[in-house]
Amino acid sequence: MIGAVAVAALAVGIYFFSAETPADPTAPKVDPDMAHLMETGPLDDIVLGDPTAGTVIVEYASMTCPHCAHFYTEVFPQVKEKYIDTGKARFVFREFPLDGLAVAASMLARCAGNDRFYPMLDGLFETQETWAVPGADGKEKLKLIAKQAGFSEDSFEQCLADKELFDKIVAVRKKAHEEYGVDATPSFFVNGKRLPGVGLDVFEAAIDGKPETPPSG
Repeated sequence: MIGAVAVAALAVGIYFFSAETPADPTAPKVDPDMAHLMETGPLDDIVLGDPTAGTVIVEYASMTCPHCAHFYTEVFPQVKEKYIDTGKARFVFREFPLDGLAVAASMLARCAGNDRFYPMLDGLFETQETWAVPGADGKEKLKLIAKQAGFSEDSFEQCLADKELFDKIVAVRKKAHEEYGVDATPSFFVNGKRLPGVGLDVFEAAIDGKPETPPSG
């Protein structure tokens, strides 16, 4: 059986997260203070790239968000090659689950360990269409992905029964929403500046000062 905490998360689902106060869509978004954005949160950040790099990219994403998966499989490899692999930027992924299944997937990525965290994200986003489905099928398909990543039946259940980890992931989302104005996924900050989009040109504009490509049509 899947751990009781995960069962509760999946049963509560979207209702749990929709209970938070919605942001006023007409209110201007204020960029957070950089020190505030980077302060230690409910969960330690796992940094990809040179931890001393001067440019910091922070992403808030949900594991079940199709737009997040598209970014991670199509755009992120370009961002990684141009900025992270070259030592110009460090990258931080933070959890912003949109439903109970996303919480469970985030828990598994954390349980994989720091060295396997980003490879686990890769695998989950690349296979999102196969497991991010409603109902019991989603739980079982997620278990199959986890086993392919090295989880046993016991370690899978133990991870999803970790109430402390569950609470911390929910707290990361709550902090982002209430203190940084995050209300959609994926959302990005570069050195504390909120990005207006998710294309490579948006990152180039924020990091290199290049003009963004105007939308076609």
